[in-house]
Amino acid sequence: MEENTTVGNDLKNRVEQVLQNLRPALQMDGGDVELVDVRDGIVLLRLMGACAGCPMSTMTLKMGIERRLKDIIPEVVSVEAV
Repeated sequence: MEENTTVGNDLKNRVEQVLQNLRPALQMDGGDVELVDVRDGIVLLRLMGACAGCPMSTMTLKMGIERRLKDIIPEVVSVEAV
């Protein structure tokens, strides 16, 4: 179990690093994103600020954040908003 936790924490850390690079673009539009968890390759994010409830948030999530995460971290299966 400890090994899985270590692997899970490494994946979360890598996801957080990518999100840190994406944040300035989101913040320029008044939004932000928070990493909630990573489970079985599924990244759970909370959209905040202008991103929360924005009609374009699904496109931002799937076409922007998910695509970038998958490009950099092959273990990422999908991204979902919570």
